[in-house]
Amino acid sequence: MHKPGDIVLTTIQFTDTYEVKKRPALVLWSEFDNTVVAGITSNKEMKGIALTKKDGAIKDSVIKLNYIFTIADSLIIKKLFSLNANKRKEIHKEMLNKISSFSS
Repeated sequence: MHKPGDIVLTTIQFTDTYEVKKRPALVLWSEFDNTVVAGITSNKEMKGIALTKKDGAIKDSVIKLNYIFTIADSLIIKKLFSLNANKRKEIHKEMLNKISSFSS
């Protein structure tokens, strides 16, 4: 079972096509043999939280908190690395900001 803050390599289906590819994703939480993840892209033009080589990424990327989905644990190929506490706090804060705007 993977932990929140783990960056994993997983098989995902894109939302706009039937195409399936291997992509990195951030584990948000995992339970009942399913894992909720946020997508990661190397397209730095996209909005999200920066994920740098210093954080452990192979290349500078963006964690897309607007691209959250649930996958079966069996689709996770491997753990790549884990985020440090500061980066996890940054993600938590941004997610709370997004959720709090829902209740306004």
